[in-house]
Amino acid sequence: MKESFRHFEHKTVDLIGLGNAIVDIIVNIEDEFLEINNLDKGSMNLINSDESQRLLENCNIIKQISGGSSANTVVALAELGNHVQFIGRVKNDQFGNFFSDDIKKSKTIFNTPPTIAGAPTAHSIIMVTPDAQRTMCTYLGASVEFEPKDIDFNVIKESKYLYLEGYLWDSELAKKAFIKAAQIAKLSNTKIILSLSDSFCVDRHRESFLELIYEYVDIVFCNESEVLSLFKNDKLASCQENLSSLCELVIVTLGRNGSLIVNKNNVEIIESIMKDKIIDTTGAGDIYAGGFIHGLINNCSLKKCGEIASICAGQIITQLGSRSDVDLKELIK
Repeated sequence: MKESFRHFEHKTVDLIGLGNAIVDIIVNIEDEFLEINNLDKGSMNLINSDESQRLLENCNIIKQISGGSSANTVVALAELGNHVQFIGRVKNDQFGNFFSDDIKKSKTIFNTPPTIAGAPTAHSIIMVTPDAQRTMCTYLGASVEFEPKDIDFNVIKESKYLYLEGYLWDSELAKKAFIKAAQIAKLSNTKIILSLSDSFCVDRHRESFLELIYEYVDIVFCNESEVLSLFKNDKLASCQENLSSLCELVIVTLGRNGSLIVNKNNVEIIESIMKDKIIDTTGAGDIYAGGFIHGLINNCSLKKCGEIASICAGQIITQLGSRSDVDLKELIK
């Protein structure tokens, strides 16, 4: 595995993440709130500005964080001491200014200029039920208008890894930016990582995701339900052959059952590491990816990458939100 990463020696940036720049608004709710608002537990729902306002009027806001799937992974990497950058579209408004200030606190580089016109900055209402499951209602706003001109393509050439989130596939403009970034990364020997994001997202884009992976992607992060959706299967064990031939490395998270690292025909089983009671599963997969990639950047074995990832994810689910309350560097020591 290490052999194929040697071309990184001359690169100055560890990772660049492209994704939806979203302010996460965390709220605690009872199951009844989901029923009243016709929401399936654990789902990710796209909403408009009016629906967002209506939901927020009936919730108690606990925390606001600069979020979005890719941003969460990038911030975890920054907090672990890596040189990383995030690219995402925000508007020059209250949520946009909050996002920019908040993400920079982690030492993540965020240079995308805010837009003056167009839709407001995206935000996601993350509803946490007493069983620690999270249901998301997301207003994509400005992030949907993400387009090639929002990206400094030169900086991708300088990066060891390019990290892409599947959610960007919901917008045609973002998709164009995504593919152009992938093309430049491939020509520059930058490893391309894709997070499948969400099983509903995979349902919407199955064929084009598979096409994208076969053509460009080196590493895929996904959970069990995303794998089942991708291969139209109802048993993970039946997907072994598909996973082995998908790309160089596939990491499948299995919640409290740990994770699988599939490197061609080799499968490494990683146990979950939980220190405390589960409070909120928001961002667990994103932080897992951050921990794993931190291991790759530092030339760790795949098993060690998985263990670092498990420690980071195991910490994040014991607290509210997708930013660790403890020093991740100290934690993994």
